[in-house]
Amino acid sequence: MAYMFKNWPTVSYDLKKNGKPLELTNITLRYKINELLRNKSIIMYEYNVQDGERADIIAYKYYDDTSLDWIIYLTNNIIDPQFEWPHDDQSFKRFLTQKYGSPQTAKQTHHAYEKILRPQSVFFDGTVVAEKRVVVDQETYDATSPTLRRQVDKYTYELELNEARSQIKILDKRYVQGIVSTYNASLRTARGL
Repeated sequence: MAYMFKNWPTVSYDLKKNGKPLELTNITLRYKINELLRNKSIIMYEYNVQDGERADIIAYKYYDDTSLDWIIYLTNNIIDPQFEWPHDDQSFKRFLTQKYGSPQTAKQTHHAYEKILRPQSVFFDGTVVAEKRVVVDQETYDATSPTLRRQVDKYTYELELNEARSQIKILDKRYVQGIVSTYNASLRTARGL
């Protein structure tokens, strides 16, 4: 990801409000590139990130270039890979320990009550329609049939978030050069070249 910000223009900003402006990377350039991704009819593929797989590995696998990991992040609107990229098993356990004290404590800590509005179903052609749930208060939860409700602990909540992060999109290789060209042109414009 370092490549993406390597040549970006900077802006002076008094981040600490102490009268001493810092030179910060002007990340607003990211939105110009995102606009290109949103406004064009481009092809993207669903991809399931495997345990321990990093964006640079995926970039190499699909684009033959590890420095294009920023395309993976950009396509999936990931701003902070440290927190928005899926954890592998070991880092997930470390995360739970840091946040809750231990994975066991997370399993014992209540997060939410849910009512199942529509159970998961599978059509005759194999299409899976995901279960639809909504968060409810305890009174509604208690009044709901046990087969149509679910109590969620912090472990399950964090695990489901992590699993959802594993479902990413990969931009078709044919569009990568256009994104890189737009990125470089936007850099030149932002720098006044």
